[in-house]
Amino acid sequence: MSASDPKQGFATRAIHLGYDPHDYHGALIPPVFMTSTFAFQDIAQGQRRFLGEEAGYIYSRVGNPTVSVLEARLASLEGGEAALATASGMGAITSALWTLLQAGDVIVADQTLYGCTYAFFQHGLARLGVETRFADLTDPSRLDGLLDERVRVVFFESPANPNMRLIDIAAVSERARRRGVLTVVDNTYCTPYLQRPLELGADLVVHSATKYLGGHGDLIAGAVVGAKERIEAMRFFGVKEMTGASISAMDAFLVLRGLKTLELRMERHSASAQAIARMLEAHPAVARVHYPGLDSHPQAALARRQMRLPGGMIALELMGGYDAGVRFMDALRLVTRAVSLGDCETLAQHPASMTHSTYTPEERQRHGIAEGLVRLSIGLETVDDLLADLDQALGGVPPA
Repeated sequence: MSASDPKQGFATRAIHLGYDPHDYHGALIPPVFMTSTFAFQDIAQGQRRFLGEEAGYIYSRVGNPTVSVLEARLASLEGGEAALATASGMGAITSALWTLLQAGDVIVADQTLYGCTYAFFQHGLARLGVETRFADLTDPSRLDGLLDERVRVVFFESPANPNMRLIDIAAVSERARRRGVLTVVDNTYCTPYLQRPLELGADLVVHSATKYLGGHGDLIAGAVVGAKERIEAMRFFGVKEMTGASISAMDAFLVLRGLKTLELRMERHSASAQAIARMLEAHPAVARVHYPGLDSHPQAALARRQMRLPGGMIALELMGGYDAGVRFMDALRLVTRAVSLGDCETLAQHPASMTHSTYTPEERQRHGIAEGLVRLSIGLETVDDLLADLDQALGGVPPA
């Protein structure tokens, strides 16, 4: 088998696919092509490339050799025809949707979304005449009353940020496809190692590669994966002409580095999170734990069906609401108080006082975000050390 054989295992493709060291003077690691533009041998070659008649590079806003290796690996790992790497997760979402939508169109989105995604849908798209209909998509039948001739896209996260709600990707995608509507799934929490939405019927997958794909908290990047024709439209319209959200060659290099250990890291994140979720569920200061690996999760059966492992993200609701959330956060010693997720370090954030503090309490309740909700991104530290820190922090949160 060659290094680009699609039958090879996940980790093998994440490390080798799309790159032969002998094409680059034997360099084991793909070079970082730090160039903005590319020279042509003559005018005829330049013309062929601009017309799409010859493969090759023109300008790094639309293509770069380092970025191409990353895109090939992401497409393979997600099971898509092609991928587009972008400067951020929001760059991926905006570039995709500006390409798919126009004034007068409608997008149906789940009611629980990453805060910036929600803001883009509610305010950014609305300013240019695109309507968003928010609904609880944990019940796929709700789509039946929402999908009319104006709807172009159904968008959701699974698990959802920050409360870990799951959506049946296959059921939603099948309903959308029957009406000629595209399904776009944010797969940031799971990565293609744990879940592959395209194989479940989705049309496009988006990622914040800042998170698990990069895995080290030292880059900002995003990606879209899907059919080649759509991805190329997003490259030459969504990125080139609309957002300009081009990933740098250096950031692409760093994501490539992260992909090499993705399988190992996701296994460790999941194993540690499982142990921590069980401890939290038994603690008297914790009202509820939202983790797909627990039998108490209302969609545990769905998680087992569409996810390889339950992942490294946990949401817990504390007795005592908002004040308990603040007290717990301030008591943490090893766990770091920070937004983002998917890093080697364990991170904690309290949405009501941090990422969703601009929402009113009523809005947070409507979106399923409790006042005492804390989101944990379980890192790669020794799990006993994490258990000890979380236990001591919970000691300062009185049970109800």
